[in-house]
Amino acid sequence: MKTFKAEHIRNVGMAGHSGSGKTSLAEALLYHMGVTTRIGRVDQGNTISDYNADEIERQISINTSLLHGEWQDTKINLLDTPGFSDFFGDVVSAMRAADIMMIVVSAASGIEVGTERVRELADKYEMPRFYVINKLDRENVDFDAIYNDLRDRFGKKITLLQFPVETGPNFHQIVDVLKNKMISYALDGSGKMEEADVPDHLKARVEELHNNLVEAVAESDDELLEKYFEEGDLDIPTLMKGFEKAILNRQVVPVLCASATQNIGIQSLLNFMVNYLPNPTEFPPIESVDGKTRQRSADEPLTSLVFKTVSEPHVGELSYIRIFSGAMESGEEVLNATQGHVERIGQMYILNGKNKDGVDKLFAGDIGALVKLKSTHTGDTLCDKKEPFQLPPIEFPEPVISIAVVPRSKGDEDKIGSGLQSLHEEDPTFIVRYDPELRQTIVSGQGEMHLDIILKRLKEKFGVEVDIEDPRIPYRETIKGKAEAQGKYKKQTGGRGQYGDAHLRLEPLPRGEGFEFVDAIVGGVIPGKFIPAVEKGVVETMKEGVLAGYQVVDVKVTVFDGSFHPVDSSEVAFKIAASMAFKKAFNEAKPVLLEPIYEIEVKVPEEYMGDVMGDISARRGKILGMESDGRFQIIKAHVPLAELLKYSTALRSMTQDRGIFHQKFSHYEEVPPDIAQKIIEAAKKEKEES
Repeated sequence: MKTFKAEHIRNVGMAGHSGSGKTSLAEALLYHMGVTTRIGRVDQGNTISDYNADEIERQISINTSLLHGEWQDTKINLLDTPGFSDFFGDVVSAMRAADIMMIVVSAASGIEVGTERVRELADKYEMPRFYVINKLDRENVDFDAIYNDLRDRFGKKITLLQFPVETGPNFHQIVDVLKNKMISYALDGSGKMEEADVPDHLKARVEELHNNLVEAVAESDDELLEKYFEEGDLDIPTLMKGFEKAILNRQVVPVLCASATQNIGIQSLLNFMVNYLPNPTEFPPIESVDGKTRQRSADEPLTSLVFKTVSEPHVGELSYIRIFSGAMESGEEVLNATQGHVERIGQMYILNGKNKDGVDKLFAGDIGALVKLKSTHTGDTLCDKKEPFQLPPIEFPEPVISIAVVPRSKGDEDKIGSGLQSLHEEDPTFIVRYDPELRQTIVSGQGEMHLDIILKRLKEKFGVEVDIEDPRIPYRETIKGKAEAQGKYKKQTGGRGQYGDAHLRLEPLPRGEGFEFVDAIVGGVIPGKFIPAVEKGVVETMKEGVLAGYQVVDVKVTVFDGSFHPVDSSEVAFKIAASMAFKKAFNEAKPVLLEPIYEIEVKVPEEYMGDVMGDISARRGKILGMESDGRFQIIKAHVPLAELLKYSTALRSMTQDRGIFHQKFSHYEEVPPDIAQKIIEAAKKEKEES
């Protein structure tokens, strides 16, 4: 295989809202780079990027695909990421491997929530980026409105590099503002292009936009600005060099035009990537978790990041890897700096979707895949054994939906646990845990489809089927009043008997205070050696609950009286007596149920705000506030956890997949009496049945 130095590599992450056309754009780029002889279509299930059976069936990207081709002696690595919000974790991991982000915007839909999330991610990683407004062949699209919206939302650094002469079915001509040229594309889908002078009726607009671009480039660099002031312009070579540097420093964010399905604008896009995007050596040094730095050079020791793990039939686990410095060679031993063990590198590949080409070596700046690493997972750093260097871990989004899983066959618990743990190592965006309080195995992920895929993989890979339940809600029990009660345990069995007698006083504590135990015994009516047993009896009863079997919280318990028998009293007897007293007093102290309340933040296009707010109210939610964010509204609210089951699915349905939300635990609140009564009755019925 041909090898490329880092100077001749471009690493471009492709991201955007679901349906913006990333995969179709990738197909057209691969076609022009000679990787394929025909442009695949998502609706026909024959694209290089979406090759997984689930992707073909659902007609969406689920996994990041690694793609590459050659253009003008430059290797272009493309990372085609999913746009569906359930799989946003793949976008996060892919962006740790890419150098530049291509944000694809549908001309038919404009800026969407997914566009926003991707842009925020680019800001977080301080990544250069550019926008491609795709689908300009659609009817009734307004290119200028989308461009102006981009500038209004994301800042004045967004600058037109191209604009369409006409949109809609007759879209086939693009004006290059930098070169002052008009490019005409064949309407037969071949992608052939011809350059010509700008027509007279467009010259005034092009001149204005060209001057805007020159000013933006000049303002990005003090030397260029001085030259611009002195000469009143920048010559083309200086402008082009300054343009590239301004993109690298995120001072200019270019906007380009395309129609992937009509194969228009693709060659221009490839030329742009090769001529103006920075190569891996031009970026700042990489930094380790402990603050060390290393240049992105092949002359430095090896540093690489496993940014994704996939499991493929007949191959096993593939570890997608980005080489940041040095080189990696098949057969060598490297250090997993994250786990602290040595790995031997086996087969190495560069990928185009499922198609693999074997390589013996990967150099700094390149991206590839490794097979059958022993115990290396997503987010791990592989580096030179003699020069340890650990890169920061990948920060994945928090889960937004949870389900409980139960084995369909008896005895499968261990297989389910180990299978889900193995799948978590492939995909850290879902979390599995056993909750001893709820007595359920809880699987949490990014959305209902995400969890469907996980459970499907569990069946296919580990042969285990599960049934799904709603996770139980971790209610709490507490009191609103004070009460006293006696608990006397007396048992005579012929030999030594059992005797314990404790008087308890229960009082409410402020929310969140937990539990306080007070020993107020005077005169030794209960010997000191039995006081810990009284407390233990209280604590164990609080754990089991009184009303409905949920943990008791925020209660002050005082033992203030009692009696004992010099022979028959024991720790066990006082523990039982304390439990009896606690239950009596609890039931007399105005007991109530508490439920967990979560704070949610929902971001939706303005037109859906009314529906979303109405739905939150119907879920017993309390609106905390709203704020505008361009065409979007951010709604903050407190909602009971019991009302948030499958909320991500409901929100997607309400907003046509254009809304996203985050949730975090806030506090506990009293359950309304009518709902509390139903919960208590259901708990009693379950106890009777078991």
